[in-house]
Amino acid sequence: MEWIVVVSVLVLTILSLLRVNVIIAIIAAALTAGLMAGLSVVESIETLVAGMGGQANTALSYILLGAFAVAISYTGITSILVNYLIRVLTGKKTMMVLAIAGVACLSQNLVPVHIAFIPILIPPLLKLFDSMKLDRRAVAAALTFGLKAPYVMIPAGFGLIFHGIIVDGMEQNGAGSITTGETALAMLIPGSGMIVGLLIAVFFTYRKDREAVPGAGGTEASFISPNSEKVAFNKKHMLTIVAIVAALVVQIVTGNLIAGALTGLVLMFLFIAVPFNRGDSIVTEGIGMMGTIAFVMLVASGYGNILTETGAVDALVEVTSGFLGDNKPLIAFVLLLVGLVVTIGIGSSFGTIPIIAALYVPICMAAGFSPLAIAALIGTAGALGDAGSPASDSTLGPTSGLNADGKHNHIWDTCVPTFIHFNIPLFIFGWVAAIIL
Repeated sequence: MEWIVVVSVLVLTILSLLRVNVIIAIIAAALTAGLMAGLSVVESIETLVAGMGGQANTALSYILLGAFAVAISYTGITSILVNYLIRVLTGKKTMMVLAIAGVACLSQNLVPVHIAFIPILIPPLLKLFDSMKLDRRAVAAALTFGLKAPYVMIPAGFGLIFHGIIVDGMEQNGAGSITTGETALAMLIPGSGMIVGLLIAVFFTYRKDREAVPGAGGTEASFISPNSEKVAFNKKHMLTIVAIVAALVVQIVTGNLIAGALTGLVLMFLFIAVPFNRGDSIVTEGIGMMGTIAFVMLVASGYGNILTETGAVDALVEVTSGFLGDNKPLIAFVLLLVGLVVTIGIGSSFGTIPIIAALYVPICMAAGFSPLAIAALIGTAGALGDAGSPASDSTLGPTSGLNADGKHNHIWDTCVPTFIHFNIPLFIFGWVAAIIL
């Protein structure tokens, strides 16, 4: 039973590396886990479908955020940002990549649109990337960093949800009371590993010139191209900023992404920043931009349901905990390794933390880990599932923008680079945090 998770994730990884569609790969991995657990094909499929509701809230929020991002783009305010980047950073590859990482960071806390900005901001810059011979793998690393590091380290915006889930998971499993401020403190060390990984990717690994290869990514991704004409800042853009701020405030107050996205979208129409008669097309374009990613997350949630319902994850942790004794460094290392195997297959840090918390807390408390150390282990294990996973929105999002012209491969140009530069340092720094906290 304990080998089900390992074999299933290997199936997912191998199929993904062979460039099999990520949805097909997840379904194949899920069926593998179900069949190994003694379920029939039909039972496996039913369990998969039953678990898809686990990410329904997130999937709906992403679609609404996609519509919100399209509405923002319609006003032309993104064109101002794109034109500014082109004017100021043309010929400055390193600064371009770091600026993109900075913009991506804002999407997690200040402007809570998460990955919805990528298919709007990145495609207009692709020709510039090619003329500069900029390695798109560096851009993928920058985008993934911006999508992950802020919520890992800062308890605001998406980070407030992330750290809130850690707190809830620890309290529900008997680890005592802990605040989001304390979990943020615990995650500073693992988060610092991501900073190191970004700097290595930008200044060393992908610094050399690279020619984009037509057709490398297969089918072109659809995207919304902002107005290429020069746009001056006006009243409509100011009202758009007001809508963005309102969406952020509502999201923080309610802790609900759907409420925040709806607030921003409704205000865009009330302010007439976007004409009311454009409502259908705005929502349709938002679904077109984010629908695939939302569906991948739904299927990944179903996959996670099969792993948990069959008891495969519990069996894996029981076996690993049985021979660890009270050696804290070894326990932390093995738990993170188990977390990496489990979460990279599911691809959602937010979705896997409750599972990880239920498994980690009893083991860590028995071994005498401090609450901060337990928080660091749970948060790091969750974050490992986002970087490098074929099913993660933190990799699917960058690919959706970088592959708009069919020159960027999801696995080899996004997942592999982000796994190397973020999962490895996250693992090391998270392990150190668990030992010293």
